Amino acid sequence: MTQTFNEDFEPLTGELDLDDRRALRRVAGLSTELTDVTEVEYRSLRLERVVLVGVWTDGTAEQADNSLRELALLAETAGSEVLEGLVQRRSRPDPATYIGSGKAAELRDVVIATGADTVICDGELAPGQLRHLEDVVQVKVIDRTALILDIFAQHAKSREGKAQVELAQLDYLLPRLRGWGGNLSRQVGGRAAGGVGIGGRGPGETKIELDRRRIRTRMAKLRREIAEMSKSRDTKRGERRRNAVPAVAIAGYTNAGKSSLLNRLTGAGVLVEDALFATLDPTVRRAETESGRTYTLADTVGFVRHLPHQLVEAFRSTLEEVTDAGLVLHIVDGSDPEPEAQLDAVREVFREIGADRLPELVVINKADAADDLTIARLRRREPGSIVVSARTGAGIAELRAAIEENLPGLEHEVHVLVPYGRGDLVARVHERGEVHSAEHLAEGTALHARVPAALAAELAPFEALAAT
Repeated sequence: MTQTFNEDFEPLTGELDLDDRRALRRVAGLSTELTDVTEVEYRSLRLERVVLVGVWTDGTAEQADNSLRELALLAETAGSEVLEGLVQRRSRPDPATYIGSGKAAELRDVVIATGADTVICDGELAPGQLRHLEDVVQVKVIDRTALILDIFAQHAKSREGKAQVELAQLDYLLPRLRGWGGNLSRQVGGRAAGGVGIGGRGPGETKIELDRRRIRTRMAKLRREIAEMSKSRDTKRGERRRNAVPAVAIAGYTNAGKSSLLNRLTGAGVLVEDALFATLDPTVRRAETESGRTYTLADTVGFVRHLPHQLVEAFRSTLEEVTDAGLVLHIVDGSDPEPEAQLDAVREVFREIGADRLPELVVINKADAADDLTIARLRRREPGSIVVSARTGAGIAELRAAIEENLPGLEHEVHVLVPYGRGDLVARVHERGEVHSAEHLAEGTALHARVPAALAAELAPFEALAAT
């Protein structure tokens, strides 16, 4: 995207991020990586020309096709060219090759015919399944989890985000290490080792054991770093709690339009791109209701079906923006072929991180591109949901009103007469509460307002004055 800079134009942060992301693209066919697929874990992912394969175990054929289409979008987001997609109907995945030996041989023929260099499986494969399928197709095989981790590694920008992604990748890699002389020892015993003597006998530490130890050491260090970095986020959240500033979190399926909605509500100018997992690092912005009440709005990482548990664990400190919120705006893409499946997938993650008991407001986005029957079906399933279009601005006013109505923390209604010497209290009532009326009398300021519990306790001595 080309921008013309002049004195009257200042590019938004998201526009600069988008320019930066598009400035570097993978070029198919240019690679200096190893050709031995048994050493796959020791190289970075190479996603150039890929064939997709999935196993359809339950549900309808349309759902199986939609799952493979989503895998294709993930692969394209990672920078690959999708050549072919195959779905195998089975009662359960084959424990050896995921799709069975016969279909694996057919897959090998497809790989040869298309000239693919990678096979991506629509599921998380066991280490043995990956190894056996690679032995048959003779190209690199990765699963859905590795693909999502690769996308996160490309899109992470902040120091905390990069550390979280690296931790998730190492957690995924640890049980899948193989190759590069796993049977070779670092030391041998007795005379064979040149008379090394006591302490030098035995098989010693193999290369693969050394790699595992290094990975565990690195993971421990990353966990300590993430814990340290999360203290800053905890401090900011603690300050918001002390100031009784309500927190609203935007959560939902990836590419449902969360960042677009944040920009529409607050003018944040964060990165917006029609791609899966375009933004990873949470963005928190201040916003105001029509009545002037201040609250924070946090954009969070998107969810997806079968979100790798390694990512949920690594991003737990980031996902606390959701668990600490007083209201969750659950964004769903109304134009998606299966919006109900999006809702179920996100709520599954909510249950995993302990956010399933929070007040939830379902927001059906992309109304300008959605089918009217789909919108009506979703509204019947989710009573009280709001239909909006972040692109056109339709429904935004109704959404603002719904946010104001559902904001937590104003559980106490007060009638007080605050002396003029306590103007600080009056200012805090206006800042943190909802003022229904304010009248300046000879004795002080008469207020009728709804305020949080802590502020109501401070105002309690002045209720008697109001009564007199």
